[in-house]
Amino acid sequence: MTLAHRLAGLGRAPDAPAPAADPAGPRPVRSDPAAEVKRSVRTALVASLGPELYDPHMTQTELESRVRQSLQTVMEREETPLSGTDRARITQEVADDILGYGPIEPLLNDPDVTEVMVNGPQRIFIERGGRLSRVDAAFADEAHLRRTIDKIVAAVGRRVDESSPMVDARLRDGSRVNVVVPPIALDGSTLTIRKFATDPFTADDLVSFGTFTPTMRGFLEACVRGRLNILISGGTGSGKTTTLNVLSAFIPDDERIVTIEDAAELQLHQAHVLRLESRPPNIEGKGQITIRDLVRNSLRMRPDRVVVGEVRDGAALDMLQAMNTGHDGSLATAHSNGPRDSLSRLETMVLMAGVELPVRAIREQIAGAIDLIVHQSRLKDGSRRITHVTEVVGMEGDVITLQDVFLMDYGPGFDQQGRFQGMLRATGLRPRVLDRLADRGVRIDPATFALDGPLR
Repeated sequence: MTLAHRLAGLGRAPDAPAPAADPAGPRPVRSDPAAEVKRSVRTALVASLGPELYDPHMTQTELESRVRQSLQTVMEREETPLSGTDRARITQEVADDILGYGPIEPLLNDPDVTEVMVNGPQRIFIERGGRLSRVDAAFADEAHLRRTIDKIVAAVGRRVDESSPMVDARLRDGSRVNVVVPPIALDGSTLTIRKFATDPFTADDLVSFGTFTPTMRGFLEACVRGRLNILISGGTGSGKTTTLNVLSAFIPDDERIVTIEDAAELQLHQAHVLRLESRPPNIEGKGQITIRDLVRNSLRMRPDRVVVGEVRDGAALDMLQAMNTGHDGSLATAHSNGPRDSLSRLETMVLMAGVELPVRAIREQIAGAIDLIVHQSRLKDGSRRITHVTEVVGMEGDVITLQDVFLMDYGPGFDQQGRFQGMLRATGLRPRVLDRLADRGVRIDPATFALDGPLR
């Protein structure tokens, strides 16, 4: 009977007596030789390089070259019999651990993987093609995972520990990182990385993905160039930030743009871009810089455009005031379930600013500030689609009036491969902002809004 069967209590008849205890005590479980070699090689490598691993004057290329040379020397001294495949694998894993982020490094380098989710050291999931799946990779233990997390957050001046167990950060390429560690995370530290493409998506890419149609692409580009204030709404993982990045690319190159984010993700390529990032409090609870602080300060920086990565608190009041005081053409994102819900959430966030305002005054601010709501959803097949393009018309009594310019037609349903076949269609309503766009020299063909099919 194997040791595994003994430990599991399997392999014997129900009435058979339990095996006698070994008088010498429990037998030690044999560890994996490759894992032992990996640990010894890593220890020897760190000992040989020493302070060079943390030399601020050494470039990343020089560090990689030095690590790989030392790693080759250490592996040549290793006497444990291993196959060539195992040696190559151990070499790569140690290099990933020292230079990168350990077992998730290959996943971060895979262009098809859009999200990496680490649920404790032994469970790693990825999103590929909009679908979740588990991978075989794993961290050695909780300490190994925490070292990787510390490396990520320290690179952007953040910290995470028992007193501050949650943090937002980013990788060098702008990928968004969220970390939760014990005691908040009960089953081990969690690490969620939403990857950003090395080559940012363009409007043509979103058309090819089916996120929006060529007709709507032209309409949204005209709205951005015509300096309309646009709110991009949607649920978590619906692609709001990607769409914001694409719409920001339509801003003319001769304008001064200020971007405000919790963790810098936007990848704008205009010549005159100022990037601001919020800062959490230090270990003494001081030094915090909030999104609201940055929005207020940005108005003193003579911006032509203000782009807010996400509005989630009292910063909504300052953003609305900016839009109502001459800063046309601002862009922002917000979490919501639909265009109407976006307005309700903005009301709630304005109240979070701690200013006593009547509801009607808040709604008038919203109606005067927001021109267009672009709502995006993640569908059952994993695709991200814009489902509403809605114009904020104005006020009727105490209610903000909206009209849908484009709507998703869900009628066709799904094909045999489970892919969504619906299309975004014009509703036949002519937006009232066309006259304002024309005054700014931006003209749109009225045929853009012709009803091109039944909306079921």
